[in-house]
Amino acid sequence: MPSLKYTVKNKARAFYKDLTFNLSASNSPLFMAYYQQFYKPKQGTIAEFADYFSRRNRNLTVIQVGANDGFNHDPIHKFIKRDKWKGVLLEPQSDVYHQYLERLYRKSEGIHTINAALDYKDGESTIYKVAFSNARWATGLTSFDRSVLEKAVQSEHVASCARKEGVEIPERVEDRIKAEKIKAISPQSLLQQYHIQHIDWLQIDTEGFDFEIIKMFDIGTTKPTVIVFEHFLLSEEDRQSCFDLLHRKEYEIKVFGRDVLAIKSPTGEYGKFL
Repeated sequence: MPSLKYTVKNKARAFYKDLTFNLSASNSPLFMAYYQQFYKPKQGTIAEFADYFSRRNRNLTVIQVGANDGFNHDPIHKFIKRDKWKGVLLEPQSDVYHQYLERLYRKSEGIHTINAALDYKDGESTIYKVAFSNARWATGLTSFDRSVLEKAVQSEHVASCARKEGVEIPERVEDRIKAEKIKAISPQSLLQQYHIQHIDWLQIDTEGFDFEIIKMFDIGTTKPTVIVFEHFLLSEEDRQSCFDLLHRKEYEIKVFGRDVLAIKSPTGEYGKFL
């Protein structure tokens, strides 16, 4: 069972998150004013670049693959809301999508949310989820690669999160994971259906599947201006192949911890962030 101290802190944290989530979902002037007038990103981060990029461009188009709840630990949510980005956000987990993501952007004109995964062709795909918790830490581990999730659920990080939440981890590894069939849409169908001519910002968080998403988008043709993705769950071979592909397609990259910022043919204006 979680400690009394943890329970109190968790309830306070949950109250604050619910409050700020609802402020954002309602497009509250208070929420908007904070990010327009007072928000200062930490220097030397992707957020600093995103703030700069967003303030200096209008009518930005975003595609976010693996949006989860769109709020907690989301690196671009504040910019989408503040500067009225347009585009499509995809989240394959049905419960997360309906409880959070769809509600969060319901009043955001120009933003479309889809309860689907990205794949090479339209149809169905399979995702792998933590079977013993629906908390944010657990839904954030959902992956298309079962082996990635198997490693995660055996880690101390998951054990610590489960202890804090007060949930039991099944003894057998196979009981810790569940598979879920979900709708899949191809990049070609996505771009055609939502009349997207150019991608300004491609945001990817798919727990080890990020390189596949980059390949799906055929970046030599679609040419997103900015790509942000996670690299730390990629194998060393896939990480190097991914970086090589980006360089061949004229992207300059910089690693920020577990994330990578890639900018297409950056000018001096954006190159200073690399």
